[in-house]
Amino acid sequence: MNETKTPRDTDFNKLSRLKALSWLSTSELTSLLGAWAAANFERHEIIFGEAALAADAHILLSGIARITCINGRRERVTVALIAPGTIPEFPALERSRFNFRCEAYKDCRVGSFSRSIFDKITANASEPASRKMHENDLKQWYRLMVRGSRYLSPALRDRVALTLLELCSDFGVVESRGTLLKESFSHQDIAELVGASRPRVTEHLAQFEKDRFVSRQGRQFIVRVGELTEAISTHAA
Repeated sequence: MNETKTPRDTDFNKLSRLKALSWLSTSELTSLLGAWAAANFERHEIIFGEAALAADAHILLSGIARITCINGRRERVTVALIAPGTIPEFPALERSRFNFRCEAYKDCRVGSFSRSIFDKITANASEPASRKMHENDLKQWYRLMVRGSRYLSPALRDRVALTLLELCSDFGVVESRGTLLKESFSHQDIAELVGASRPRVTEHLAQFEKDRFVSRQGRQFIVRVGELTEAISTHAA
């Protein structure tokens, strides 16, 4: 009896599926693979530190990464969860107390290369590579600003809602019940992202379930994105 072999999921296949790099040609993707150093990282393993985040270009091929830093209480907390695609640049500031770090939230495969090599390979791309990378960085910084700013988002309820919407954008699958988060994110993960205690975040999540903005499938969230977005807008008005 002939056995059907599952095609090997190569780095090129992973790279070509990334929406963040869909503007690159096949030859440019091939050149990137020839120029980078790729490695696998297990859950909780440190991928790289603050200096590498600022100096090099990094692409997450598979898994989920997270950016962590030191908060005001000298605790290391999660400030961003990263889906496959380009990993944003976080600045290495002199005398920085934040000590940004990229870690594997879930088993990861990451490719790294110098930004100058990336710019050279993508020089003739349909869209400027530097602009696309910059747009990705700005998206992450904007999310941090909105979540962390009491002026822009005064209520914890809104920050929890915004974080759920972010996770839906990066990790969600639209279905008849709403948007299913493919990964199970804990209350503690969300609490770190919004800068609040886990019990307070749990209270808001429970209220969202009561209001039918959120439901559960085991440990996974199902979010009614349209209704939750409207509730934030109404609350802010």
